[in-house]
Amino acid sequence: MKNKRIVNVASVPKRSPFRYPGGKTWLIPEIRKWMRSLPFRAELFIEPFAGGGIVSLTVAFEGFADHIILVELDPDVAAVWKAITGPNFQDLSERILRFDVTKENVQRELSGTSKRTEDIAFRTILKNRMYHGGILAPGSSLIKQGENGKGLRSRWYPKTLADRINAIGDTRDRFTVVEGDGIAQIRKHYRKQKAVFFIDPPYTADGKKAGKRLYLHNELDHTDLFDATRTIKGDFLMTYDDAEGVRKLAQERGFDLELVAMKNTHHAKMTELLIGKDLGWVHSATVGDVQQEFAFD
Repeated sequence: MKNKRIVNVASVPKRSPFRYPGGKTWLIPEIRKWMRSLPFRAELFIEPFAGGGIVSLTVAFEGFADHIILVELDPDVAAVWKAITGPNFQDLSERILRFDVTKENVQRELSGTSKRTEDIAFRTILKNRMYHGGILAPGSSLIKQGENGKGLRSRWYPKTLADRINAIGDTRDRFTVVEGDGIAQIRKHYRKQKAVFFIDPPYTADGKKAGKRLYLHNELDHTDLFDATRTIKGDFLMTYDDAEGVRKLAQERGFDLELVAMKNTHHAKMTELLIGKDLGWVHSATVGDVQQEFAFD
């Protein structure tokens, strides 16, 4: 059954430093319902494919779990999370505040080769803000016109970015960042009765190719992921494009399925598939009338 109770997410706090393709800001009201429906308090919240991390950030800031593990395979994205949750997080936020956005300065920074985590993090944030659609995968390029024809400066919000980074950094003791394979982390923690997993792989299944354009690491053994997920003792929520192959993988393992309505960044009405152990909470009352995916905030 499709969930028609669509939520206005204008009030959802924007906490991530990323403008991320496929971001889950639109799903946050459902995440809150899910976490409140659990018969236990989550001691550990694990996001095996962190990306922009908006779900984990919401869980942390709104007190739904004691500790958060962010898992990210992409070394550049992982560097951002490491820098933000490290002891010197303010160095990154201050660097952002000081940076003078010109085409020459942006190109100079992006051509850098330093392997320091802080330098990689800054380059990644800069690229994420200055490239078309926030896409970090090879083949993306600098925007030309920007918002309202204002060029690169139109995509650079230094105070907003610094504030978000500092807010996360101030709660860094609640986060652990793992650069590595998400499925391996599921298998590491699956026995924990009070561990909760939000699984949103940035890879498309069932023949869809968008992942290759959007993400550096865009291939995944979906069968292996579903098999690992089936072993979880606590609880989990997966999100996927609604595809026949995905439904088959879920149904073969006895998972519950629900469609939720959304709008993408082009305001096209779409649906996304939620997968879990028991999704009865999906149909609990929700206040609001419009739910949109603000993936690039």
